[in-house]
Amino acid sequence: METTPEYYSDPSFTVFQVPSWRAYCYKFLSVQVWGGLPSTLQRKISAWYARIYTKSFSKYLIKPYLWLNYKDKTYLQKFDPPLGKANFESFQDFFTREFKSIPHNQEPAVWPCEGLLCEAGKVGEIKKSTVKYDSRYIDTIFGLQAQVIPKAHYFTNVFLHNKNYHRIHTPIDGTITRIQHIPGDLIVLRPWIYKQNPSLPAFRNERYNIDIKDAHGKTWYLSIVGGPAVGTIELHHKISIGRKIEKLDELALFYLGSTCCMASPEAPRYHSKNTFVEVGTAY
Repeated sequence: METTPEYYSDPSFTVFQVPSWRAYCYKFLSVQVWGGLPSTLQRKISAWYARIYTKSFSKYLIKPYLWLNYKDKTYLQKFDPPLGKANFESFQDFFTREFKSIPHNQEPAVWPCEGLLCEAGKVGEIKKSTVKYDSRYIDTIFGLQAQVIPKAHYFTNVFLHNKNYHRIHTPIDGTITRIQHIPGDLIVLRPWIYKQNPSLPAFRNERYNIDIKDAHGKTWYLSIVGGPAVGTIELHHKISIGRKIEKLDELALFYLGSTCCMASPEAPRYHSKNTFVEVGTAY
C-alpha cells in the first residue's frame, strides 16, 4: 500500500495560463534569440549567472524565497544542506538540498523527480517535433534513432520549477545499460511558453541519457535535461554502465531549473498531464 511520508513538499503548483501572444514572444526570445547564440556561449553565460548563487551573500535570499513559494513554513527543516555542510551557505545550497530521509514506497516503480508533469502519452502517439527545420521523434530526446523505443512505451516529461527538489533518483531496481551525454543548447524550459509542444527544449538542450533494464528485461529510458543558468548537470559518482542500482538511488543533480523525461514500459497509474508528481510516490 502506498504511503505519503510527511516530509513531502507542498503539492500545490500553478500551471500558468500564458496568453498565446505572450507565449509566442517568449518562445521567439528563447528559441530564435537566445537559442541562436552558439551553445558554448550559452553555457558560458549560464555558468557565469549560476555562480552568483554560490556567493555567500545569496544565502539571505533563501528565507524570503521560502516565504513566497511554500505554505509549509518548516519546509527547509525537512532537508539537509549538500556535501555534509552544517548550514545552507548559499542559495545554490538550497537548490541542491538533500532529503534527510529518502522516501520509502513498496511499489515496484516510483517517480524519479519532483515537478509538473507537462507532457504524457504513448511514444507511438506523440507527434514529431521540428527542430531547426529537422523532424525528430521522441527517440531523439534519448539520443536514439527513430522508432528504437517501443511505440507502446509511455513518455513523460516532468518540468522542475526553481523551487522544486533538484535531484533525480532511480524509478526502479535494475541495471544501468547506457549513459550518454549530448552537449546541445540551453533554451528556456518552461513548458507553458511552448503551448502545443512543451517538450521542445528536451529535443535540443544539453542532457544526460541513462537506460535502466529492470528485472523483467525491459528498458526504462531517462533523459536529464538542462536549461539556462544550469552551469552543469552532475551525475552521482556511483553511476556507471553495468552497475546494479536500487529504487530511489540518486542518479544526478541540477543547478537551477531542469526537466526529466522518461520512456517507460508502463503508464503512470495515478497522475496525468498537468498534475504534480513527487519523488518516491507510486508511478
